[in-house]
Amino acid sequence: MPVFDAGLMHKYDKSGPRYTSYPTAVQFHDGFGETEYREHAAASNEGATPAPLSLYFHIPFCATVCYYCACNKIVTKNRDRAVPYVEHLKKEIALQAARFDSGRPVEQLHWGGGTPTFLNHEQMRTLMLTTGEHFSLRDDDEGEYSIEVDPRTVDEAGIGLLRELAFNRISLGVQDFDPRVQKAVNRIQSEEQTLEVVKAARRYGFKSVSMDLIYGLPFQTVDSFCETLRKVIAAAPDRLSVFNYAHLPERFKTQRQIDSADLPAPGEKLSILQHTIELLNEAGYIYVGMDHFARPDDELCVAQRNGSLCRNFQGYSTHGDCDVIGMGITGIGMVGDSYAQNVNDVSTYYARVDAGQLPVYRGIALTFDDRLRREVITQLICHLRLDTVVVEERWGIRFEDYFADELARLEVMGKDDLIEMQGHVLSILPLGRLLVRNICMVFDKYLGETTRGFSKVI
Repeated sequence: MPVFDAGLMHKYDKSGPRYTSYPTAVQFHDGFGETEYREHAAASNEGATPAPLSLYFHIPFCATVCYYCACNKIVTKNRDRAVPYVEHLKKEIALQAARFDSGRPVEQLHWGGGTPTFLNHEQMRTLMLTTGEHFSLRDDDEGEYSIEVDPRTVDEAGIGLLRELAFNRISLGVQDFDPRVQKAVNRIQSEEQTLEVVKAARRYGFKSVSMDLIYGLPFQTVDSFCETLRKVIAAAPDRLSVFNYAHLPERFKTQRQIDSADLPAPGEKLSILQHTIELLNEAGYIYVGMDHFARPDDELCVAQRNGSLCRNFQGYSTHGDCDVIGMGITGIGMVGDSYAQNVNDVSTYYARVDAGQLPVYRGIALTFDDRLRREVITQLICHLRLDTVVVEERWGIRFEDYFADELARLEVMGKDDLIEMQGHVLSILPLGRLLVRNICMVFDKYLGETTRGFSKVI
């Protein structure tokens, strides 16, 4: 587990990327569009054994708005608005599938949002059926097929349907059980609702149940958040994500509904994080990294131990060998050595799909330097160590020459015991685990002198 040091937290508490990709989405540009995406998709089919696929579907609808939310969403109680969206998703599925060899298995599938369970049962059936008609979904329950669920929008029958549709992993948004906090962020959700969904997921044999919490919300204190955490631990989820709330009202309009005066002070917020780590450690959870905790036998922990853990736009993942196809508005894909993102509004999305066009509007083709730095950052953020000899052999460089400036900048972190260099192995020490983003930022050539637009690391 990480070691908490308040002085170091304050010293290094700056803004920076979460590195769900490198380069980050800030570097995406409109010079990469549908034509470039098609070229990378075609190239991905080459070779004796093309990579398996990972499918991401963005379902943007929410019946109510949560004030803390920074996701691309459409807030509406009119369920009919999902009808044309699902129809156009079906069209995009066909357009995307035509670009990839039909025999490539779908090892990973994820529905995110928004609120995927905003869709009714018939729409969910149709969407999964269409996916199976165009892509090679696994039928042995061995794929990692996951969905984000708002417990307020699903009952036991709905959980049963999701399992029937081949979902075997489920993630529940909780954030906080404290009624005062819930009212302040406009997410009223009873403990009973949440825990019933957890029980139903267990009854229907979901392989993994994950719960999401957020610290740093209005009116939270160490005692109140620990009370929520104890109740969550009692529910025994396989994974827990405990996110730091990034208050950026200048960027996200809904966050302007939150009075900054009601947010916990920086010292209180750090104490919440410290006690969270201690409680989860006592409960037997492993700190995977970057706000993620899991049981020792969970796939994330196993992958971290055997060196196969990776990171993508959904967070930590065990399927780093997949080409990722993003569908729906703002969907982000990773195909070959490129990233691509769909348009971010429904009218443009509908128009492009109706015209038979893939709705990609920006992205980036990775250079040699991008790919090299991505590997360095991925190794550090996923495995907390970097073997420079392995990097040299794989990329044909001399590490101490190529990264001479970066190694010099790391010396301060070495003196603070965040890292250590023993021979050719760079390791992140317990004091540096909570500051892994800072360490990765040293290798990010795009940051320059500004980190404007990114959230605080703590």
